[in-house]
Amino acid sequence: MSIVVTGATGALGRLVVDALLTTVPAGEVVAVVRDKEKAADLAARGVELRIADYSAPETLAGAFRPGDRVLLISGSEVGRRVAQHAAVIDAAKAAGVAQLAYTGILGGPDADFTLADEHKATEQLILDSGLPYTFLRNGWYTENYTANLAAVLEHHAVVANAGEGRIASATRADYAAAAAAVLTGDGHLNTAYELSGDTAWSLAEYAAVISGLTGETITYNNVPAATHQEILVGAGLPEGFAAILVDVDEAIERGRLAGTSGDLARLIGRPTTPLAETVRAALPAA
Repeated sequence: MSIVVTGATGALGRLVVDALLTTVPAGEVVAVVRDKEKAADLAARGVELRIADYSAPETLAGAFRPGDRVLLISGSEVGRRVAQHAAVIDAAKAAGVAQLAYTGILGGPDADFTLADEHKATEQLILDSGLPYTFLRNGWYTENYTANLAAVLEHHAVVANAGEGRIASATRADYAAAAAAVLTGDGHLNTAYELSGDTAWSLAEYAAVISGLTGETITYNNVPAATHQEILVGAGLPEGFAAILVDVDEAIERGRLAGTSGDLARLIGRPTTPLAETVRAALPAA
């Protein structure tokens, strides 16, 4: 039996592998990757590589073994993910894996925004497969915001259409630690976890945190959805993806990413990473 992480060279996948290697021998960890060269550092640490591509079902036949515990990290190609995930689920079922964990989205079947649609469809495919499952319904990543700090500092503004909605975000490392916990521990089969940060915050509070850490005056500009769409497209985002982000902001305004179940902190055995700590780490060096 191995612990298998798909998408292991992605931002979340690498952190899951890192978390696993703190508790289990490298020889028990498998990384499923598309590009062997990109995973050379993982192989150097003793992790077994299996080469497969979500979009090439024939490559997935050798990705899993009977009894494996598998983490299916959701694909990044919005609009193609249901078919990609179905190929992984089929291969996992054919192999007879012991556990299929999946990184979905906070709220699961109750999530009512566009970005959730493929996650809900994937959860249903896993249920229909009959495989023992663990649903890791990840909330928003704090890095979704801190990755854009340079633009915020340049314009002295956080721009969104989320109103006064609150976001119970956590870091990728927090979510990765939870994935590692359910892959190495017992009692997680046929269970869904609603994963989010301990504290929900508003974008006005986010702007205030940046102001406090930088000494700059950063404001939160709540704009109409159509205006935000124009801003995002003007910044170079494809129209379809910009529309998804605008839709997420509307969901935030409705409170859909504000839930604080405590599941994440309980799984990782510590508080989730505070917003200010993540912002501080992401600020450009003085």
